[in-house]
Amino acid sequence: MFNLIKKDALVQKSLIPLYLAIALVYLFLGTPLSFLIFLLSITLMMNAFYYEEKGNSHVLFNSLPYTRKEIVSSKYVGTLFYTAVIIGVVYISNLIVNGKDVPFSWKDMLFTFGMTMTLTALIFPFFYKFKQQFLLIASFFLIGLFMFTYKIILYVFRDAFANLVQWIAELTDLQLYGSATIIILLLYSGSWLLSIRIYNRKVF
Repeated sequence: MFNLIKKDALVQKSLIPLYLAIALVYLFLGTPLSFLIFLLSITLMMNAFYYEEKGNSHVLFNSLPYTRKEIVSSKYVGTLFYTAVIIGVVYISNLIVNGKDVPFSWKDMLFTFGMTMTLTALIFPFFYKFKQQFLLIASFFLIGLFMFTYKIILYVFRDAFANLVQWIAELTDLQLYGSATIIILLLYSGSWLLSIRIYNRKVF
């Protein structure tokens, strides 16, 4: 599985200088570090899917001595690994560029890690189920739908949102981070199992 994880970086090695340049520009502009790490992590993994589909690599992977479970698992484990690496790189780069003027605490790191895991859990099953062009069309549709309906959603559920915010505000740090960790792990694990099931049913 390690070779599958390493492959996601190797196929994008020509883009690594671009990723670093983007990171430096965002750091100089004072972009929140959590957003920068989240953006780089998701971009790297989405590009990994793009290059695999572009080169029809799934046919090759399934001819090698890897199970489909290992192929899918490498993406989920790889997301955790590369997010941790990006957090380290951005943290060190921030110290070099901004010193301690822009702090990045362990809470910020956990929040960023959790955000990345949550979005990964939500989108990876769709990447295994549908082709890239369909996902692009669906993304534009959902974004457009959200832009037209988010005010209605906020109005309809404003009391529920207010109660939720109040409930969260009353939690201690231990309760908040403990609850969030359990929810994210369950979501990530469920997404992982769902993606394996979807991929096992695909015909190449």
